[in-house]
Amino acid sequence: MSDSKPNILLVHAHDLGRYLGCYGRDVDTPNFDELATEGVLFENHYVTAPQCSPSRGSLLTGVHPHVNGLMGLAHSAWSLDDAWTTLPQHLDAAGYETHMFGLQHVTDDPRGIGFEYVHSEGTLRPVSSPEIHEVNRAADVAMTFETFLEAGSYHEPFFASVGVFELHRTEINDHFGFDDGRYDPPDPADVTVPSYLPDRPGIRADLAGMEGMLESLDDALGRMLDALHAAGLEGNTLVIFTTEHGIAFPRAKGCCYDPGIEAALLMRLPGVIDGGVRYDELLSNVDVMPTILDLVGGAKPDIAGRSFLPLLTGDEYAPRERVFAEMTWHDRYNPVRAIRTGRYKYIRNFWHLPSVYLSNDILVSRAGRELREQYHADHRPFEELYDLEADPDEEINLIGVENYEAIRTDLEAELVDWMRRTDDPLLDGPVAPADYDAIVPWERMDSDNQPRR
Repeated sequence: MSDSKPNILLVHAHDLGRYLGCYGRDVDTPNFDELATEGVLFENHYVTAPQCSPSRGSLLTGVHPHVNGLMGLAHSAWSLDDAWTTLPQHLDAAGYETHMFGLQHVTDDPRGIGFEYVHSEGTLRPVSSPEIHEVNRAADVAMTFETFLEAGSYHEPFFASVGVFELHRTEINDHFGFDDGRYDPPDPADVTVPSYLPDRPGIRADLAGMEGMLESLDDALGRMLDALHAAGLEGNTLVIFTTEHGIAFPRAKGCCYDPGIEAALLMRLPGVIDGGVRYDELLSNVDVMPTILDLVGGAKPDIAGRSFLPLLTGDEYAPRERVFAEMTWHDRYNPVRAIRTGRYKYIRNFWHLPSVYLSNDILVSRAGRELREQYHADHRPFEELYDLEADPDEEINLIGVENYEAIRTDLEAELVDWMRRTDDPLLDGPVAPADYDAIVPWERMDSDNQPRR
């Protein structure tokens, strides 16, 4: 490795989870697999929220959503509190030239979170809107990044954040799906259905469409890595690939079960982070920013995230014993807090909720239609406890089972302690939506249910 600070390429996708060949899924992802072989892969990396903006906000600040304020989608009036310094701002202070390609979905002004140069972006709108589709497809964003490197109009070290639309669902006629005609999906009969989903035609059709998107994403990653090589930057560029939550299917996206909060994390820096090592230590995505800053000699902010650079360099490292996850607002109120250890998951639900939350893009999908009546008919318990070793699909709720009561008590106490230490607003009662001030109070309505003048 050069004595100079490495360039940083952070590639991030939508709704991917760990749906890659290198994570054992039955899909063909040669470029991801090669990156994992040349770099390192993290088997147990989890995110702070099973939804887009809050999880991405944690990646950029190193703290959980209820701490940084981004407790819902950025296009729904939620935003990061100004007090938090973001990853691009930290890297700018460390001497980096900061560039954004494609989407970010944390704010309506990417320069406000520290990007000096914005090369391509869509107007910040719901991610299902056509405008954000066209400019942020993986093939187009990869081409913009290729052109950027070929032009050579950058100064090192640089930080390039490259965000792509795939694998998010898109509105197609009467449903939200994946195959809008620009991808090449496999035959639904050939896909492998994850164990936590039933084997039904709508599930298979949507998995096939998603795998068509995945092929395009894998190709785009390969093009970006080839562009680094062609520019002579491969040897001194830290490449990171990750995503913000699990796939857009029932019991995954929008849920604090493992399929919702699991996320790929691949890293490569020749001579430093390489060798095809697979780490099974428990990590949270709040740990990514402090690890990057530790590597480049940047600031050491007082945040929830912990650098795992010592794990990669063979220095003394104290593994995490637990990670925390949460959800408050998405397209509906869904207040949940969760703690996960190496073996157990405890979930606390703070509202009367359906047994499984389905975000709108899943609800109005072929997969969602297969399950929405079943999932919306029953009420979710206020507490859930799972033994992930015996029950990896989190199907058997152990609340009330005598042999597990001590575990439930300990995990509940840890979760409540974390909520208190971090001033979680849920401890004070229901959290109002971000647009609360726009809602006309009942006392100002007249008898015809119209605002009083």
